[in-house]
Amino acid sequence: MRSALVLNATYEPLSVVPCRRAACLVLTDKAEVVEHDGTLLRSESLALPNPLVIRLRYVVKVPYHRRTALSRRAIFARDEHRCQYCGGAADSIDHVMPRSRGGLHAWENVAAACRRCNLDKRDRTPDEAGMRLARVPRAPRELTWVTISVGRVPEVWKPYLARAS
Repeated sequence: MRSALVLNATYEPLSVVPCRRAACLVLTDKAEVVEHDGTLLRSESLALPNPLVIRLRYVVKVPYHRRTALSRRAIFARDEHRCQYCGGAADSIDHVMPRSRGGLHAWENVAAACRRCNLDKRDRTPDEAGMRLARVPRAPRELTWVTISVGRVPEVWKPYLARAS
């Protein structure tokens, strides 16, 4: 199912919802369609443009800056599905400082790895194992949650996401 980007009344990205939910927000007059794909959602008495981007008619106060949740999918997306030790296809997650030695399960301590490199490293640090990371693990940028939630960002969303960066 297609997704729609939900913008605050100030054009700040808030969330990604299914197009059906976006249409419900428009029909209940809580939001307006900003971008649509040219097709129509039809009923017996109504035709509504299929929304890709909607803007709420009222301001929603966001009490915090949204961070991308730490998940396997998000780590693979950040590391482009590549092992951070050998550059091969990643299929597991490695804790740079092993958890058995006090390492945290945090963005700055996890990296995508292939099974072989993960097994070779075991419960050692990369220096102890004679391995080097391709890049230092970091928390993703603020709006990365959008990319993680949909996989690929539609072109019509990019101007609204660039505005917020």
